[in-house]
Formats: sequence, structure tokens, C-alpha cells
Amino acid sequence: MLRRIVLAVTLALAALPPGAGAVDARLARMATGSLAGAYFPVGVALCRLVNETRRTHGIRCSAQPSEGSVANIEALRAGEVDFAIVQSDVQSDALQGEGAFSGEPAFAELRAVMALHPEPLTLVARKDAGIAGIEDLAGKRIGYGLPGSGARGVWDRLAGQMGWDQQSFAATLELDPDRQPEALCGGSVDAFVFTVGHPAPTIHEATAGCDALLVPVTGSRISALVAANPFYFETEIPGGLYRGNPAPVPTFGVGATLVTRADVAEDVVGTLVESVFGNIGTLRGLDPVLAGLDPEEMATTGLTAPLHPAAEAYYRAKGWIE
Repeated sequence: MLRRIVLAVTLALAALPPGAGAVDARLARMATGSLAGAYFPVGVALCRLVNETRRTHGIRCSAQPSEGSVANIEALRAGEVDFAIVQSDVQSDALQGEGAFSGEPAFAELRAVMALHPEPLTLVARKDAGIAGIEDLAGKRIGYGLPGSGARGVWDRLAGQMGWDQQSFAATLELDPDRQPEALCGGSVDAFVFTVGHPAPTIHEATAGCDALLVPVTGSRISALVAANPFYFETEIPGGLYRGNPAPVPTFGVGATLVTRADVAEDVVGTLVESVFGNIGTLRGLDPVLAGLDPEEMATTGLTAPLHPAAEAYYRAKGWIE
């Protein structure tokens, strides 16, 4: 709860207008995610770098909480925001009109800006639930993401790969990330799944609140799922990040990416790109999930949509793309 209050205050401060003597700033709005997840503080960090020099370029960036990746794409398509943080699989689906966007027109104006941090699928179970692997979820009470979240999209694909539907479980709960630890430790669910960068406050809360274990998500079906979807990759959650979980945990995941629209002005996108890459050391220290950022990988990894021209020009000048 304290973290959410701090983040809300941070958002309010980030949204304040420039002080006396500053140029009138154009507002660039960035859709992020839940206050309990990684996207909101990452968005605040990105906007902070832009806002530090807004007196020079006249652009003010505002990070806005949201329901997650799918909702962010819809807000971006509708012109309600200028940037959106979305999972790499959601970026691909939106571009093609697939997955959560089946039946909708392909988002042809979607443009990639940069890749951010990896997001492993994280399966957290109570120690007494008898869940040692992904196959053990069948017959259990599980919690997963809300409709409109990227985490829900990964879960839906995973469930389909495993041959599961709602009848495969004793109970299913759609949970906002900030409710997942309470549901697990309070006994409402035996396990929950969450796609998130690490270390993550939600996972800290769950493992500190009860005897909760991070469970491997591996096997032939998982390998086949990764092989069939280029926006997924096999990864592991480092050991020692959470109480009672000293060993690395193998799983698969997606990447967080920043996207925009083709009609967003080149100076707005260029200012954000230059602010980020010109201060990459500062950015790495603003949130733990950003500590491992590599500039060249940020220019190339998980970006299925065409690059926005301003981002493309910057990356070509750096020699990161041909």
C-alpha cells in the first residue's frame, strides 16, 4: 500500500507544469500499467528523463496508470496517449490483428520506439499446494490477470497450449496484480501467474507474506509454445531475489517495449529517444528492473512493428541497425 501511495505522489509531481520562466510544454502522454506492476515506475523513469530538460525542448512527459498492454494499445490507437508500454507479444498481435485483437483491423500505424526489460512468466504457489511444475496447476485454484492486461494474454496462450479451459481448475479468479499476494496468502487461490520484470514488489509481498515458491514453467509443451511464437523466449528468474527462493527458476517470457503511432511528431519521439539513450546510466539506476539495459538490444529486440522514423534515424546514426 505504501508503495502505491508513493508512486501516486510521484505521478502527481511528474504531471506538474513547468515552473516560472519555462517554455509552454507540449504534453506527451504515456500509458503504463498497474501501480503494483513494473510498467508504471518504468514509465515514470522514462518521463523523468524527458522532463529534466523540458525547458529546452518544450515537451513534458506524463506517465499514466492503466489496465495493461492490451488496454494501452487501444488507448494509443484511439489517440488518447502518445506512447504505450506493451509486451512484445501484444505489440505483434496488435500489428497483425491477432490474439486479443482478433476481429479488429490490424494496427498499421503502430510504430516501435525501443525495447525495455525482460518479463518472465512468474508462477507463484503456496508451499503446501503441491505445485512443483506447470502441469500441477490442473485441478487447483488459480489467479491470473485481468482482461486487457498483457499478463492475461500470455496466460491465455499458455492455457491453450496446455489444453486447459476453466473446467480444468477448481476455481479461477481474475486478479489485479496488487490483489494477488493477498489472495495467495489468504487462501483464496493456490497459485497465481504474473508476467513481470524482476525484482517485483508483488512477488516480494507474496513470498514475505506466506511460504510461497516460484515454480518452474518448463517442458516439451512450453518449448513448443516458445518455438511457435518469436516474441517469446526461454529465460530464468534469478535466485535469491525473494524469501525462500534461493535457486534460479526456469520459465519463459516476453519483453516490455515502448511503442507509438506513425503520426506522433518526430521531435516528440526523438526527444524521448535522445533523453533515454543520452542518460542510460541514470535510467539503469531509477528502477531495479532497468538495471541490465543494453542500448543496442533496446534498439533491436522484440520490436515487430516498424520503427518510428525518429527512433530509426537515431539507431542508424549509432550504428545499432543497418
